[in-house]
Amino acid sequence: MELSEIAEGVEQVSQRYAERFNIERDATWFVLKLQEEVGELTQSYLMLSGRARTKGKSPEEIQAEFNAEVADVFCQILLLARASGIDLEKEVSDKWLSRLKS
Repeated sequence: MELSEIAEGVEQVSQRYAERFNIERDATWFVLKLQEEVGELTQSYLMLSGRARTKGKSPEEIQAEFNAEVADVFCQILLLARASGIDLEKEVSDKWLSRLKS
């Protein structure tokens, strides 16, 4: 699946979420939602690395939660880029992948 296809699907899910909970997805919301998800990822990583209480979750549940939080952060980045008019594929290619040529 192409990144653009993933971004389009994520956009549709986010729109449904916003409609369901009457959320205005403006520039501030996209940034703050990303921050929220990074916080959840951090909490999950602390549990995974043994630096936070596990809340009775098994190692498998903690790993699954961490995996899901990485996906949430990724999806919020896609949404932020899309809302900001950023061609993420181009920016990654220019900033990161161009270094493969040297």
